Amino acid sequence: MPERLRLVVSGATGRMGATLARLAAADEALTIVGGVDRDGSENGASGYPDIRSISDAEELIRSADAVVDFSAPEFLRSLLSEQSDALTGRAVVAGTTGLGAEEERLLDRAAERSPVLTAANFSVGVNVLMALVERAARALGPEYDVEIVEAHHRRKEDAPSGTALALGAAIASGREADLAAVRRDGRSGRPGARPTGEIGFHAVRGGSVVGEHEVMFIGDLDRVEIVHRASDRALFASGALRAARWLAGRPAGRYDMRQVLGLD
Repeated sequence: MPERLRLVVSGATGRMGATLARLAAADEALTIVGGVDRDGSENGASGYPDIRSISDAEELIRSADAVVDFSAPEFLRSLLSEQSDALTGRAVVAGTTGLGAEEERLLDRAAERSPVLTAANFSVGVNVLMALVERAARALGPEYDVEIVEAHHRRKEDAPSGTALALGAAIASGREADLAAVRRDGRSGRPGARPTGEIGFHAVRGGSVVGEHEVMFIGDLDRVEIVHRASDRALFASGALRAARWLAGRPAGRYDMRQVLGLD
């Protein structure tokens, strides 16, 4: 690997793209070689020497060691399909949430030729939270009812958040259960008595909330609450850059933040 890791950011003109450029500029181990966005710009944007559209990004991607994506599912899908050859051998760090089966299939295909890391949330604290709730679920057992409450800004389009779903998956794993079989999204009307083992999800949207996640284990005699609140989206960008530094140069395959943080 070169002394300075060369990065391309997909979704460069978004809020996360701007934050990534700002943090990378202050990191002596990183350099931004350009960005990819819907409309390329000859002069680039703040923090980016050049920004290209997906169809015009091959040369830019080939000049990089890692590509960090915070865009949208359809944009990531186009990037992975149109620039699959250019991405070969480059670390791919994807933070886009709300991914469907087609995006996951393309990520699996990319992982045959490149190291690929995806995460619902790149916050170091949130990933520690995921490890904690899995252990708590294993220790407390299904006798404790579980409710997950997440809050985000009014512009967030998917619900429950990818992080909330990842927390639910961690809890289900701790209980050796299938999340799809025990998941319930909200309650309204007369849903009936709560079945044992159910994992409830509740989404709050409003204002400029960066991201809050609360996991409640509710027993007959006590309640255990584990909470994470983000105050600045730089938290997520910092974790993504840490992941890119760790991932670059590793063998092809799928990776996650637990491996980056040594939580496995």
